[in-house]
Amino acid sequence: MHAYFRWLFMFCWILMASHAQAEPFKIGLLVWSDQIAGQVAMRAGLEAEAAHLQQQARDKNLPSFTLDIKLAGDGPAGVEKQIQQMQAMVDDRVDLIIVQPTDNAALSSPLQAANQAGIPVVAYDQYISGGHLSAFVTSNNYQAGFLDGEYMAHHFADDHTIQIILVEYPYVSSTIDRVDGFFDALNQYKQPYRILRSYQAVEPVQGRAVGQQILQDFPQPGSVDALFTINDGGGLAIVDELEKAGRHELFVATIDGDPNSVARIRKGSIIKIDSAQFCGPIGAEAMRAAYAILTAGKVHEHWLVPVFPITRQSVAHYPGWSGPIPEHYSNPCLTFLCRI
Repeated sequence: MHAYFRWLFMFCWILMASHAQAEPFKIGLLVWSDQIAGQVAMRAGLEAEAAHLQQQARDKNLPSFTLDIKLAGDGPAGVEKQIQQMQAMVDDRVDLIIVQPTDNAALSSPLQAANQAGIPVVAYDQYISGGHLSAFVTSNNYQAGFLDGEYMAHHFADDHTIQIILVEYPYVSSTIDRVDGFFDALNQYKQPYRILRSYQAVEPVQGRAVGQQILQDFPQPGSVDALFTINDGGGLAIVDELEKAGRHELFVATIDGDPNSVARIRKGSIIKIDSAQFCGPIGAEAMRAAYAILTAGKVHEHWLVPVFPITRQSVAHYPGWSGPIPEHYSNPCLTFLCRI
């Protein structure tokens, strides 16, 4: 009789364990903006990879998962919303969280809550300070800024003090790294420069307002030599305002590789260089990292995806946001790319 009950107990335990293993993993995805085109492309790459992994799981009888997507939105309201969204996912005890942070510091508390609950967190595009990330996938943003600064230094005479307007967004890691790389390049090439004024813009509404403000603050052609903007999300709207006002003397360096920016470079716009991301592969890599953590337990914690400097000389070689990243890819700033 005792053997019978032991057998029955073991049978029930195995049945419950098999049922538990059959339950799909619950993955929460927190995305920032649906207005910043590069971020939309990252999400598209992530969702395409998720669909691929889900099909592979069905075909090969591998662990499956569900993807619960929450959009934060732009501005301070988006930051606050994402804090609440991430904390709600921790409270719901999802198996893993993928997040494109709206702010480096603001998500520290929900990240720490996830750490305490044993929920792995994968961040892409931006970093989160004040907690542990199981994986972080982003562009080589320092390289992007450096390539812009390098190209600008080649454009102006060595003894010319470049009069620069800076458009920044000092709340997330990617844009901070881009600014650092840009000015490090100017300093490395011993190019004199002066920052005339700094503005903040990361999306189109802010960009239009900044473009109009620049025209008010610097109405005279020739009063500004160059503008460095940390992304196309805000930068393209700024360029729209400047070109409508006839400020074709300006040299604009930007970052992202938005198709609109690429088209403008082909036509000879005031955008002279755009250090482009491979947005689709960033999103896809974040999804692959998340699935590997759930199924294998551990992955590399930090991926840096290279960028590509688009100029009129190099634009034909850029494969676009979706990639693929060129094989044998190293430092892309070759002589033919940097030649004015």
